[in-house]
Amino acid sequence: MKERVKKILDAEARAIENIALGDSVEKAIQAILNCKGKLFTTGIGKAGYVARKAASTFCTTGTPSVFIHPGDASHGDIGVVSNQDILLAYSNSGKTREVIETTRFCKHLGIYCVIGMCASEQSPLGELSDIVLELGDIKEPCPLGLTPTASTTAMIALSDAIALVLMEELHFSAADFAARHHGGYLGEKSRADSQ
Repeated sequence: MKERVKKILDAEARAIENIALGDSVEKAIQAILNCKGKLFTTGIGKAGYVARKAASTFCTTGTPSVFIHPGDASHGDIGVVSNQDILLAYSNSGKTREVIETTRFCKHLGIYCVIGMCASEQSPLGELSDIVLELGDIKEPCPLGLTPTASTTAMIALSDAIALVLMEELHFSAADFAARHHGGYLGEKSRADSQ
């Protein structure tokens, strides 16, 4: 069993290592820095949990961000989006119906920019996106090859990297962190670090 656990961890590590970082990552970071509105994230299923986590990380590190659930978006919540906002849409296959629908409606509302995080720019999400963050063809270590694990690990890692680069570009301080994350151990630590 330990050997199998190691193989799974290796597969997840490979998924991160194999992300092909092209010009698109710099374009995405620059677009978010230039954004006059908010950064919205969306996704459903496991990718939805990644999108929700990413929004939280962006907020904590100085980039205002809100997760919008595709189901709620289709029942009126899409009305929160303006032409100054960015949508960061997560779907490994790039074919997830609910995410495609949300992305189309955001474009219809004239959103400033759509960034798609998916396996390929040739996917429906890739084709709808202004900027594509390609994850590549990730083999899931699940015995069925179906459960999203390596792909979601890659999504989380790339989102975290973008959030931390944005944090640096914004010259985000411990005091700024403390103002947004005042609770718990990290709140105490950031307040102490900022004094």
